[in-house]
Amino acid sequence: MKIKFSIKTVSLVIAAVVFSFYLLGVYWSFKPDEMDLKTIVTAEAKSEGVSPVIGYTTTTALIKVTEKLWDKPGGYLSNDAMPPGIFLDNIPAWEFGALEMVRDMALAMRQGFSRSQSQSLVNEQLKEAQPRFNIDNTRWAFPSSESEYKKGVMALYQYRKALADPNSQNAQFYTRADNLRAWLQQVEKRLGSYSQRLSASVGHEQNNTDLAGDSGAQQSTVAATHVRLKTGWFKIDDEFYEARGAAWALLHLLKAVEIDFDGVLAKKNAKVSVQQIIKELEASQQTVWSPMILNGSGFGFVANHSLVMANYISRANAGIIDLNELLSKG
Repeated sequence: MKIKFSIKTVSLVIAAVVFSFYLLGVYWSFKPDEMDLKTIVTAEAKSEGVSPVIGYTTTTALIKVTEKLWDKPGGYLSNDAMPPGIFLDNIPAWEFGALEMVRDMALAMRQGFSRSQSQSLVNEQLKEAQPRFNIDNTRWAFPSSESEYKKGVMALYQYRKALADPNSQNAQFYTRADNLRAWLQQVEKRLGSYSQRLSASVGHEQNNTDLAGDSGAQQSTVAATHVRLKTGWFKIDDEFYEARGAAWALLHLLKAVEIDFDGVLAKKNAKVSVQQIIKELEASQQTVWSPMILNGSGFGFVANHSLVMANYISRANAGIIDLNELLSKG
């Protein structure tokens, strides 16, 4: 018996497949909601039969933020080689933004939070975990990105377990103002970069200030005195979602820092500063009701979502700069 396929039938099948991929892509593009960190920490500590010690909350936040890269609709999409994932760019950009914050915190924990001084030994679990997060986020061949990230998370679980073990002296987390300032300085640079890139959605002229403030400063090659910054039209949404992912990850890490560094922040009367930064980051996570990221001019008729995001990012960054200054004082 021969089965005949008409052009109409084939066209309908193709249209149905494409539409199914479209719906799946829309579902996969939903960003994760904000997590209830305190509830998660309480549940994790109870399941392990331990009491949360200094550093337990920050480590848990880093673990859960990282796990959310694959524990969401569609899983980890940045290295997808098949449809519909290969056609999506917003969530992969979101993943990369969150990943950048994971990398910064993992490095801060390895180099600062887990060490009492510059000559102290590096924690072995963090030494294992931190490099795992630096693998190319788009790598799909063996070893894939998410497989390396999962190994890094497993090492973080081991570090957290050792932290909470009263009989273990090999894992520590030091809540000192200088350690916190070192991490915040890296966060400043990240947020400053996001603010500039988001603002470039409308294009603007900028004076070259690379050597400002130091008459003896030099650079490798001669640069123009004026720079025209303008984000390409096809990159507008990528820049937006990368900043959104970074802000999402950072607000969870700051909530953890607020708990673990309670003594340091209270001494500097800086808790309210952290809380205000968190509020700005939470505001950046509001629902985008438009079906696409709009790119109207600064004071134009159409909204510009990038400029709105840049506003929240800039305000959070200003708060972090003030916080850093506050922590530097005796």
